[in-house]
Amino acid sequence: MIEALTYILYACLIVSSVCSIFFSIKSRRSLDARIRGIAQAKSNISMGTMLIMLALIQMLIFSGSTVRVVVGALFMVLGAFNIFAGIRNHGIFSRRNPE
Repeated sequence: MIEALTYILYACLIVSSVCSIFFSIKSRRSLDARIRGIAQAKSNISMGTMLIMLALIQMLIFSGSTVRVVVGALFMVLGAFNIFAGIRNHGIFSRRNPE
């Protein structure tokens, strides 16, 4: 059971890392401010997901030392903040009129 959970968490980590890199490159190459903002928002959401996956891997898979739990909790808070900011920015840039 834990082995299957490990594979799922690592697969989600890899997918979110690739999405984060893809949207980051897309946002930097875009000339349109609206598309750049939407891509950056998607990059933030992907990075938040990546941080939460790292936190879950830290907390669930390895032995629970105090430092590991504190680092995992910090990653989880940063990931949740990135997801929240990405969703908020995605909504703002999606409603913006194309120029």
